[in-house]
Order: sequence, then structure tokens, then C-alpha cells
Amino acid sequence: MSLANGRHYLAIPGPSVIPDPVLQAMHRPAPNIYTGELVELTHGLIPDLKTIAGTSGHVALYITNGHGLWEASLTNMISRGDKVLVCVTGNFGHGWADVAARLGANVEILDFGKQAPVDPARLEAALKADTAHEIKVVLATHVDTATSVRNDIASIRKAIDAAGHPAVFGVDSIASLGCDRFKMDAWGVDVMIAASQKGLMTPPGMGFVWFSEKARQEGMGNDLRTPYWDWETRAKPVHLYEYFDGTPPTHHLYGLRQAVTMILDEGLENVWARHETLARAYWAAIETWGQGGELRFNIADPAYRSHAVSTLSLGAGDGTRLRSWLTEHLGITLGISLGFGDIGSPEADGYFRIGHMGHINAHMVLGIIGAMETGFTALDIPHGEGGSVAAAKLLASRV
Repeated sequence: MSLANGRHYLAIPGPSVIPDPVLQAMHRPAPNIYTGELVELTHGLIPDLKTIAGTSGHVALYITNGHGLWEASLTNMISRGDKVLVCVTGNFGHGWADVAARLGANVEILDFGKQAPVDPARLEAALKADTAHEIKVVLATHVDTATSVRNDIASIRKAIDAAGHPAVFGVDSIASLGCDRFKMDAWGVDVMIAASQKGLMTPPGMGFVWFSEKARQEGMGNDLRTPYWDWETRAKPVHLYEYFDGTPPTHHLYGLRQAVTMILDEGLENVWARHETLARAYWAAIETWGQGGELRFNIADPAYRSHAVSTLSLGAGDGTRLRSWLTEHLGITLGISLGFGDIGSPEADGYFRIGHMGHINAHMVLGIIGAMETGFTALDIPHGEGGSVAAAKLLASRV
């Protein structure tokens, strides 16, 4: 007998759970793409997307994923040969740096490892050493989905300012937007990227680049601009097709409209508070389980943990054993490890990730926690008793 029948739950760090209202909004015939409802709907999304990002600047819409957004942002920010400083705190920082190098940038990496956030003092020193201001762009990741570290973006901005450096500041918020507090203008971010499939609760396929007027002016005339990635027309379109340099992603737009409405109806402060509280329920369970076994947070300091994803280690092989058992027997999929050894190696198989982003609530989190506790017991994985109770007590204290 299997207990996995019923709706499968992807507790992975994206694609996240898609709300039924979003699915229903997308379940419709193809619309008119020249006039009418879809045109007005798309125009109406722009101010709301700016509200979610915390900016009064510009936003460009793309039919792409996060990797495409790395390229979209870079081709608008730099020319070939420009120096780009990338603050790396995990797998996805290296990814953005690699795209920059392949586009012909002169890339310098400040690597802070896989278990720590960006050190603003080290960044400030690197920028002060650049007396000729050769560095054109500083890049950082708000939440690295692989390591689950959450960087202090405001402190990074302060380090750039303390160094008196004019570089454009770009941030990858793909894993954090709509989950963790983010204020683009207040924190001094010049360029920010995010995609549809995580905190924005819409299927993969759409991406967004928000940019300040400073970033726009600095990037004008660079030699990496291409017709498709150029953000100029997309940010100030006359016709619907100019948002996307062609046919719009019609049904994604209907879904995104519903998702954005749900976020704004709940209120950003409430969305952020919900994610923090539910993350802390997971943390309470994990801390309890870890007292009697090898389960550990990848990010030890709660101040630097994401509220959207938790990366955990469980000893060689046991991470994959737990993931496989939960999928086969209980209908739940946890996230694989990324950046912790080669896929299939004992080191990699000792890590796993829990996604807790977007359309989640207390009973969903408690269900995953109970399922994990069941898996530990079934697989004889040593763990401290009472993880579910610890999570319940945490949630009871927050209601």
C-alpha cells in the first residue's frame, strides 16, 4: 500500500506551490493580444510590480527564467571588458559571475564560502582598493537558493557608499522576492532581478528586471545591448508586444495578475511576517531533531537564514534517503542539494533543502514537519524527539 496518493506536495525552493486562484485564472481560451482586457491587465501590473519591489524606478518584463535574467541584466549594465565584482555566497552567485565572464566581462569574485553572508568590511576594502574606479558593477544575491544564506543588502549598499565608489549595484532576488523583506529604493539597489516561479506563485516562464534611472543612464551606449534583451523599449512600451519584443506570455500574465493581487491583498508586511513565522516553525523542529542526531542547518546564525528556503545536512547519504522515502511513501518532494559535492556523491547526498515560499500556511508546514519525523523513524535516522511539538508551540505563540 502507498500513502502517496492524492495531491503531491513539492516542498522545493521553486517552482513553488501554485494557488488554485492562479491556476483558475490561467485556465481560459487564448485572448486578443492587440486590444482589450489583456492590454489593460498588463499595463496595470507595472505599478503593482514596482510596489512589491519597493521602487519608483523602471521595470522590464521578459519571457525567461532566472538564468536569462542574469544575461538580461548584464547586457544592459556593462560592455565587453568592463570589470564586474561579484559577491558570492553560494551556487547562484557563481552562476551570475559565470554569465558575466562568458559575455566578456572582467570578473572579480569575492567568495564568502557556503555558510556565511557577505562581509561588508571586506567588500568596502576591495572597493577602496579600486582607486581608478574600474569596477563598473557590484553584484550580490539576496538569498542564495543553494546555501539558504540571506545577505544584508542594506549593509552591502552602505559598504559601497563608505568606499565612495560609483559602481552600479545589482541584486538577485529570485529566491526572496515576495518572501523576505526587500526594499529596492530604500536599500539603494540600482538593478534587481526576480522570476515568476517562487514568491510570485506563478509557473516558471516570466522574469523581471527592475532598474533605477542611474542604472539606465550608466548603461546607455554599452556594446552588449541586443534587440531582445534591451530594457529601454520594454520599460516604456507603446504597444503590448513591446513589453516582450513579440507575442506576450498570455496565460502567464493572467496567472501573475491573480498572484500579485493576492500578495497585495494580504499586504507585504503580512506576507513577510507569515514567511518568517513559518520558517521559524521549521527551525524549531530542526533544532529539536538536531539534538539527537546529525541534522544541522547550513547557516548556523538565524539572522542570516532565508525565510524562503532551508538548506540542511544530515550525514552522508541520509539526505537523499530521506527525500526518496518521502516521495515514494508520503507524496512529498524535498529539494536536492546544490553545490555540495558532485550529484550522486556521498557528500551531496548528505544535504537537502526545504522550500517554504509563496503559497504556504501553517497546516502545510506542520504536514511536512510531521512527514519528515515519520521518515526519520521509518529509516532509523537518529534524531531528537519532539520536533513536531516544538513547531506547534512556536506557531501557537505567534497566533
